[in-house]
Amino acid sequence: MPGAESRYPAHWLRIAEKDLGRVSRMLAGDDPEAAGFYLQQAVEKFLKAFLLQKGWSLRRTHDLQALLNEALAYDPSLETFREACRKISGFYIVERYPFLAEAGLTEDEVRQALGEVEGLIEKLRASVGAA
Repeated sequence: MPGAESRYPAHWLRIAEKDLGRVSRMLAGDDPEAAGFYLQQAVEKFLKAFLLQKGWSLRRTHDLQALLNEALAYDPSLETFREACRKISGFYIVERYPFLAEAGLTEDEVRQALGEVEGLIEKLRASVGAA
């Protein structure tokens, strides 16, 4: 039975870290689609942790660009990660919708996207951890 979603940034940060660890395991297991999905989930949760720390009202969305738009009010330097967020948002859809599975996702694409978003993750992690 699902409970109420947590509004505590530390809870979201903990799950974001767990999802980020899953990215490596899925890549090692030759499952780039799952790795891409977990990368999207990790970035989403890092952004939500950051926003919750700022007093944001939790809402359900998987759109990283929408979350990034809200985060920009607190840290305009995050704009540099827009293209990575756009790309990674698409990873969620590839894993969740069978008709897109044929499009595939490669290990190189996931690794490249992970590299593009590492700076964002570090900024968000540091901001939430400092609270």
